[in-house]
Amino acid sequence: MRKELDVLLLGGNELSSRELARRLVPKLRALADENRVVLALLLAERPRTVKELQEATGLSQTLISHHLRPLREQGLVKVMPRGRSNIYDLCCEELGTPVRWLASLAALTPEGAQACCLSEEDEENSTDVR
Repeated sequence: MRKELDVLLLGGNELSSRELARRLVPKLRALADENRVVLALLLAERPRTVKELQEATGLSQTLISHHLRPLREQGLVKVMPRGRSNIYDLCCEELGTPVRWLASLAALTPEGAQACCLSEEDEENSTDVR
């Protein structure tokens, strides 16, 4: 299953490179763990409880909670109380920020732009094939 995304690249930003990096690194750090990425992928499918995440991953409840914490702290996952448990959901808006920053960084080189960013002509050609 392949999905194509239109990514809004960041343009002339008033923030310095240092400030952009300072904001991006914590979000990337929160995602820089295989278990956290697995949890994010599961939450992208649908909101889940810790118990459902535990059953899907085989990780302990304590370890699930440990990995959800940095994702929550960075606003990548939100929690909603439901009865005696909590429902965790992926915050796609917040996840979009590092995606746009990384795509903008990749687009600075011709090779990177070709790898991640379609031109209007490329988009027209790809829709003609479908």
